[in-house]
Amino acid sequence: MPAKTSRSTVQRLLPSPTPVRFVAEAGTAVTAPGGYAEPSDELLREAYRRMVLGRRFDTQATALTKQGRLAVYPSSRGQEACQIAGVLALRDQDWLFPTYRDSVALVSRGVDPIEVLTLLRGDWHCGYDPMATRVAPQCTPLATQVLHATGMADALRRKGEDAVVMAFIGDGGTSEGDFHEALNFAAVFSIPVVFLVQNNKYAISVPLAKQTAAPALAYKGIGYGVPSEQVDGNDLVAVLSVLAAAVDHARSGQGPFLVEAHTYRMDAHTNADDATRYRDASEVEQWTAADPLARLETYLRGRGILRDEDVEAAHAEAETLAADLRTRMNADTEPDLLELFEHVYAEPTPQLREQREQLAAELNAQED
Repeated sequence: MPAKTSRSTVQRLLPSPTPVRFVAEAGTAVTAPGGYAEPSDELLREAYRRMVLGRRFDTQATALTKQGRLAVYPSSRGQEACQIAGVLALRDQDWLFPTYRDSVALVSRGVDPIEVLTLLRGDWHCGYDPMATRVAPQCTPLATQVLHATGMADALRRKGEDAVVMAFIGDGGTSEGDFHEALNFAAVFSIPVVFLVQNNKYAISVPLAKQTAAPALAYKGIGYGVPSEQVDGNDLVAVLSVLAAAVDHARSGQGPFLVEAHTYRMDAHTNADDATRYRDASEVEQWTAADPLARLETYLRGRGILRDEDVEAAHAEAETLAADLRTRMNADTEPDLLELFEHVYAEPTPQLREQREQLAAELNAQED
């Protein structure tokens, strides 16, 4: 006879029927849902500071792309609350597995902005040291990073480390088989990994309605026994509260957790995309009114947590960051063609050594 599942067990897995929120679009407080604690005032001030820095980094990177300094740049303007909250919910020993759109999260995590943009400049596949930063390389193929994140979390658990792994993924990535395999494996083996779905409504040009018939992506967790939640992704207070609870859940040995954050990509998919071909300007305007940065600032000012000098200091720091980024990105780099052979294997194969020597000889001949 098949085992019976209690109603309470099923209810425990289900997300809230509507996205969790603490702050309305106008920046006013709403009745907070039970079970979630509001972050401290100090943490919210720090979150605001990081959101200002992230927004300025994003606009500067977009400008550098138009100037030809980057090959491509996928803007995350409008999704900062998800990325900043994700970083703030983690400890130093935890790992982050990002997608190609999560550059703001990397900067917030402390990765040098130049090293963040190295991939998008075309210099290296990954410009920073993942082991030193505990940030995996930004992943361009959809959803493959969630399997990597699950494997890393399993390895850390087996080693006895007090660490949680958070994997970022877009709504389009949830249509990939890797996403479902990762959820199933993580649930079966009770692995300490948090899956954060940034549902920005489009997989490039494909709207959510053409990707899934589920009432929300968060409901996909129940099929694998993964507890889930959905949250207003433009409400940083709510996202940080929900993710903190999800990370605590995973760290305490209760296994994986799935969070769907409802947000919006204000800019095009990348600088190579024409978003006007698949969405109306009125839709963008509607979501612009729900800007996560403006919403947080209004809320914090209203509560007396944020003062004029705090806002000015954050924007001044952001301009310094942008100026430094411009200066260093405008410096031409000298490519070293022999770097092609580095990091292919820990120990180069005889064939790689032979190819490297052949290329070195050809380069030396050109110089002569």
